[in-house]
Amino acid sequence: MIEEKVILVNEKDEQIGLMPKLEAHEKGLLHRAFSVFIFNDKNELMLQQRALSKYHSPGLWTNTCCSHQRESESNLQAGTRRLREEMGFETLLEEKTSFIYKAPFDNGLTEHELDHIMVGYFNEAPVINKEEVESWKWMPLEQVREDIKVNPENYTAWFKIIFDKFYEFINIVDDGNR
Repeated sequence: MIEEKVILVNEKDEQIGLMPKLEAHEKGLLHRAFSVFIFNDKNELMLQQRALSKYHSPGLWTNTCCSHQRESESNLQAGTRRLREEMGFETLLEEKTSFIYKAPFDNGLTEHELDHIMVGYFNEAPVINKEEVESWKWMPLEQVREDIKVNPENYTAWFKIIFDKFYEFINIVDDGNR
């Protein structure tokens, strides 16, 4: 299997190189990433529980899917690809914002990402890839927000940051134009 590489970027999201994913996380280098948030027509968010075999944040709840763009792949192409690979479906995605975060983990790895947030809509059950996803559920945003306050240890670092700092970008009120 070919080792996946991440796109190293500067703070302006300009590519400055490629590096094997694990090495980038060991060195804590800034790289491009994305987080996809899928809502249903009840404005509930589809959460995924990360597979127990993941090398960081195993078993934690997070947004619908997330990963890293491949070289010469747009943010939306990457989000669509990974949504299909992890959750087994495709839907139209819209990019909302991006931000930089840095989160060290107990295993010595560090996520240092320029994370692009994307939103889409879907009303069916996913067909999850059990190598990537342990479980999934729909949850109203306010319930997610409250549960993060009460049980922060159950959620990934980036998901908590997004809810804390970028809630207005994911809290989409249905305007009837979906």
